[in-house]
Amino acid sequence: MAKVDKHKPEWVPKKGGKEFASDVLAGVPGGHDGMKRQKAIPAGNKVSRRKKLSVEQYVQGVMESDRIILARTITLIESNARHHLETAQEVLKEILPHTGKAIRVGITGVPGAGKSTFIDALGQLLCQKGHKVAVLAVDPSSSLSRGSIMGDKTRMEGLSQEPNCFIRPSPSGGTLGGVSRKTRETMLVCEAAGFDVILVETVGVGQSESMVSTMVDFFLLLALTGAGDELQNIKKGVIEMADAILINKADGDNKLAAERAKVEFNQALHYLTSLTEDWETFAYTCSALTGAGINEIWEVITRFTEKIRASGAFEKRRQAQALSWMNEMILEQIKVGFFNHPSITTMLPRIEREVKEGVLPVTAGVDLLLQAFNKSED
Repeated sequence: MAKVDKHKPEWVPKKGGKEFASDVLAGVPGGHDGMKRQKAIPAGNKVSRRKKLSVEQYVQGVMESDRIILARTITLIESNARHHLETAQEVLKEILPHTGKAIRVGITGVPGAGKSTFIDALGQLLCQKGHKVAVLAVDPSSSLSRGSIMGDKTRMEGLSQEPNCFIRPSPSGGTLGGVSRKTRETMLVCEAAGFDVILVETVGVGQSESMVSTMVDFFLLLALTGAGDELQNIKKGVIEMADAILINKADGDNKLAAERAKVEFNQALHYLTSLTEDWETFAYTCSALTGAGINEIWEVITRFTEKIRASGAFEKRRQAQALSWMNEMILEQIKVGFFNHPSITTMLPRIEREVKEGVLPVTAGVDLLLQAFNKSED
């Protein structure tokens, strides 16, 4: 009798064989993602497509913290299909009264600062304290395929095992600063599902800092030492947006260097004004590897939140962010409407060709396109 490989899915197309709905490919058995194998389906029967959910089913699943429906809802929100957009907005309208109760923390820093490792350590600490944590990790994306380059979830091994944590890696898709344009709506869905701490990790390049600061309550800048002149990290624009600066990897031989960097940052912060009224930004040190300083930075975040809630600044910030979000969406819709307009799609190839060949000045080309668009709208 032939030896049976228990890890190999039983793909037997012959009569009497079995197929498992959760088997993905030969050699990839069901249960590899932590989900139970589904009941065997008799060979010859086609596996039915995933059932389409109604708005009510989406809302109920989110409110009940159903992880599968929560993931499907976020996928719905991230879709660019028009019919998906309409359904997503109906779902958001229904869950909106149940949002806004979480603490939203943005975490940014240069590549290599240890953002994912830090989030892994902080998230585990928060789960141990009884919090429900949602991590929105925005991956860098290939400029060609728009696919993710790195998998943040694979670098948060401890946190991914926590039952009170939900990690959603999302490719940036080349959007400005690497922050997905759907991150704000995803935060609302997670809040409606009962998550009371939302951690947003950015790529940490370009203008991601300014973007993420407009969607969170507390903005944390992660820095590190040993990467050259530490003073190069002290850039006025980034520091002014930060509510705290955290020098990571303060362990081993690097501990003294981290303490020196903290002093340098605090000296620079002394001459800058925080964007948050009645709050003074300081630099701290931590080691995501050993856990040192992780609890202390959470105490800083908690103290910050309590203070701005008491002063009324918390609600004002949320309101200002909502208006900023609306203006961004208006500009985005105008851009989409312009480039999808029949007059523009007809003219654009010719204008682009003439600009590339140097026959038509760029400004003149833009003017011709705008004239055609405005004329069609009259």
